[in-house]
Amino acid sequence: MECQVPKSLKHEHEELHAELVEATRETGAVGEAARAVSKALYPHFMKEEEYALPPLGILCMLKTELSTSDVKNVLVMIARLKAELSNLHEEHKTIVTGLRHLSDAARQENKQDYAQLAHKFVLHAQMEEEVLYPAVVMIGEYLKSQFEQRMKQQA
Repeated sequence: MECQVPKSLKHEHEELHAELVEATRETGAVGEAARAVSKALYPHFMKEEEYALPPLGILCMLKTELSTSDVKNVLVMIARLKAELSNLHEEHKTIVTGLRHLSDAARQENKQDYAQLAHKFVLHAQMEEEVLYPAVVMIGEYLKSQFEQRMKQQA
């Protein structure tokens, strides 16, 4: 089993990224702000899709028997998330600051669609911090306890 970002989250990332790319093509303050956000956001999204969000892909499989190698692979990703969590939060702060600049520029240039895009991104970051990252950590705790029980039973 390959642990993958759930399709709904992957789609949301792709949709947000596509809208941001559109904003980067704007001239003036909106384009500048969008390009700054994009510069900070792209490496952040790559990290999330590499190790922060794929463990969520096994949620629907937690009631089934996962192989030891599957569990170990997921636990490696979760350990990396836990180690990088403060960095991801700092990146969110930087990105949100950029999004506020984008929103301000969009309002000044009367481009409300980009102000709304900035708002969607801020909510997305908030959802990751309040729901997704903690859920991944909890998956790790659950898998560790299940793995330890399995090892005790086999001993």
